[in-house]
Amino acid sequence: MKTFYSTAHLAHAPTLEFEMGRMGPAVEVPERVERVRAEIEARKLGPIHEPREFGNEPLLRIHNPDFVGFLTTAHAQWTKRYGEREAADAYPSVWPARGLRERRHGDIESQLGSYAFDTATPITKGTWAASHAAANAALSAAQAIREGERASFSLARPPGHHASADVFGGYCYLNNVAIAAQWLADAGMRPAILDVDYHHGNGTQAIFYRRDDVFFASVHADPAFAYPHFLGFADELGEGNGEGFNLNLPLPRGTDWGGYSLALATALDAIAAFRPDVLLVSLGLDTYEHDPICRFRITTEDYLRIGARIATLGKPTLFIFEGGYHIEALGRNTANVLEGFVGG
Repeated sequence: MKTFYSTAHLAHAPTLEFEMGRMGPAVEVPERVERVRAEIEARKLGPIHEPREFGNEPLLRIHNPDFVGFLTTAHAQWTKRYGEREAADAYPSVWPARGLRERRHGDIESQLGSYAFDTATPITKGTWAASHAAANAALSAAQAIREGERASFSLARPPGHHASADVFGGYCYLNNVAIAAQWLADAGMRPAILDVDYHHGNGTQAIFYRRDDVFFASVHADPAFAYPHFLGFADELGEGNGEGFNLNLPLPRGTDWGGYSLALATALDAIAAFRPDVLLVSLGLDTYEHDPICRFRITTEDYLRIGARIATLGKPTLFIFEGGYHIEALGRNTANVLEGFVGG
């Protein structure tokens, strides 16, 4: 399995986060990717390649041009406003809730509040470079699939599945899996997306919700108690042409392999019925039983089973790294999915 990785992710290194009623050290940190890369190398799962440069055009097939422009300049604007504190992270402090007006071309505070949906996703000096490199990794992995590889892995951060066309949050800025899916669709392929992150991929759902050419299935924690709270419910089936092409399988707190495997089978059956040419997997490992911010009970051994189950579809498969915050186990858990898929 070819893996695509860039050191550019190291430039995005948030120090603090404000989430779930707490302020503390950031959990979406560079060590996450470095642990996984080391495990892939140790297990000899395949070569690791530098992504090629695709430019902004594939990004703009998914994201609003003004939004992309904002991401490229936000930290510079923040620094200009508050001084030359290059290590300082930019956080929104106010949002245009009901009765207030968005100001996407206002000052940096107005822009942050208009484009962000949480307080957990700071913009650092290196955010744009890392996000752009993550999109290139996903596109390089997609290109490998198009050129005949059975499977590929985009090992990059920041993750992407919470970012929609013009909104960032959930540690995500550009939606890597959506960008790759669109690129494959533009190449004449029929993509399906399977999201196995603990958190619902609200951004991916929003991007494809009214479309029938990309199927989206997500197995995740019920948003009745889990982030992102406002999307991911079972009654969200798609709209217009997209009705019936969106499947959410929310699960209760404490779900273990027994309940999870049934939902995964349902998602895979629905994807098979769609008859895709290619499968893209938003690979979140925060379903792990000891993850510090999540509440499922999936074990390290279960990740081998997840990979093997995904392989039963018999489709070229692109894995894109998303969540997972138990640093010590993250490399093993991620490699287990990939190894399970290869063996399956």
